[in-house]
Amino acid sequence: MDAQNIPGFETGRFEGRIEKSISKRSFWGMAFFSGLVMLLFFIKIFSLQVARGEEFALRGENNRLRAIPILPNRGIIYGKGGEKLAWNGQDARFYSEMPGLSHILGYMGLPSKRDFRSGGKIAPNAPLGKDAIEKKYESVLAGVPGMKLIETDSRNKVVSESAQRLPIKGKDINLAVDPELQSRFFEIIESVAKERGFRGGAGIIIDINNGEVLSLASYPEFDSQILSNGKPKEKINDFIFNENNPFLNRAVSGLYAPGSIIKPFMALAALNEGVISPEKQIYSSGSISLPNPYSPGERSIFNDWKAHGFVDMRRALAVSSNVYFYEIGGGFEDQKGLGIQKIADYAKKFGLGSKTGIDLNGEQKGLVPSPEWKKNNFKGSIWRIGDTYNASIGQGFFQVTPIQMAVYAAAVANGGKILRPRLVRAPVQNKRVIVRELDIPKSYFRVVREGMRMAVLEGTASALNMPNIKIAAKTGTAEVGAAKKLVNSWIIGFFPYEKPRYAFSVVLEKGPYKNMVGALYAVRQILEWMGVNTPEYLNPKR
Repeated sequence: MDAQNIPGFETGRFEGRIEKSISKRSFWGMAFFSGLVMLLFFIKIFSLQVARGEEFALRGENNRLRAIPILPNRGIIYGKGGEKLAWNGQDARFYSEMPGLSHILGYMGLPSKRDFRSGGKIAPNAPLGKDAIEKKYESVLAGVPGMKLIETDSRNKVVSESAQRLPIKGKDINLAVDPELQSRFFEIIESVAKERGFRGGAGIIIDINNGEVLSLASYPEFDSQILSNGKPKEKINDFIFNENNPFLNRAVSGLYAPGSIIKPFMALAALNEGVISPEKQIYSSGSISLPNPYSPGERSIFNDWKAHGFVDMRRALAVSSNVYFYEIGGGFEDQKGLGIQKIADYAKKFGLGSKTGIDLNGEQKGLVPSPEWKKNNFKGSIWRIGDTYNASIGQGFFQVTPIQMAVYAAAVANGGKILRPRLVRAPVQNKRVIVRELDIPKSYFRVVREGMRMAVLEGTASALNMPNIKIAAKTGTAEVGAAKKLVNSWIIGFFPYEKPRYAFSVVLEKGPYKNMVGALYAVRQILEWMGVNTPEYLNPKR
């Protein structure tokens, strides 16, 4: 009967159940849990409102206030005569439309990952200098950004704005470069290269007293304006995929075998070391020969480019006799030679194998060969007399840049002062002008200059025998490639001969080996142009 619901309780509504009170353990457990939750809420509120109240208030304020950088006006780049070459307008950077300036000016672009990794404060959307003067003098041209605060409401609508720090304009820069001369020099090099099948070329004119660069041309080139604008992309792709690499500044980054243009410093080294006197004559029958170490009974032939007969030092420079320089470089029969170590030492004294320090990025230091270098790079190969003969005429392993050759030509002209070339005029460029002075008698320099003058009057540079100016020069032709079907055409020199003011170097790269028109022709054209348009550069200072 107890199991039956006789009174008819509705059990679904818990009728007929005996109430049982909650245990004290359950009550206190619930009370402890509720108290713990309240304590945690209290601690969090205390942290937000008291302990870190000021911090979170500032965060809230910053969510309402945004700091926006104010970009300063970038400094203007001026040419030698005050011409604007790079300037600002309508929030963009503008460049002169004159050809030949891009490898000097550079271009602008947004920061890359590498720029951010290099350190320093860089605004994500602030353009940076990406090459040449724009990059080298970024810290000077860029100025100091300002800052303004913008207040927004909950809908991100600007309520007010105010400048907290005004921007400081970048400093202007004045170049030593004559823009008109630079553009004409570039056009001449471009024209000769295209007409005669050269891959590219470079030309430099430098002041032999203060190292200021009057012109520094490199062909082919990119377009500063197109790269700074970032369009049109087809043009940019043309630059990127051009096999002749217009991004390479050949004047400072191109590496070339120098050929016979090293003969003036070879002559100075031989005189200074007492290897030969200026008057001693060496006979060139067109070649010299030595026993072949690999084939007994046979002889190794080292050719001159022609038979010159008896030549002294001045005449050897004028006609560019290889035999003469083989013998004073490596020795032959009773003629003592410098040897490769002395050749390397004097090459380095004249700046070969090291950077000149010109104020451009990407400069290469080149290569002065040595027995150690050959051993390390040609699986233990030993240095042979043939290597010394090749080095004596600028062939073999020598690698130089056109800017090195301009500094070297200036040193021959000024009597042994090795200069630091510079595109930017003082006071921005405050490094010392003269890097070192060579301990070689002035009389030896005079002998070499006389030989280079003879080259113009009756030798290999006779195309520069001009009526309105006296020039001294040395030509060079360096064979390149395994098949020796290509050549680099070189010329270095200085003017005016009586009182030198400027030195020059020109290279035309990888042209047909039978081509007789190259760097010499380019220099002739630029000097003719200067005679009409800038005669002030050709006349000796009074």
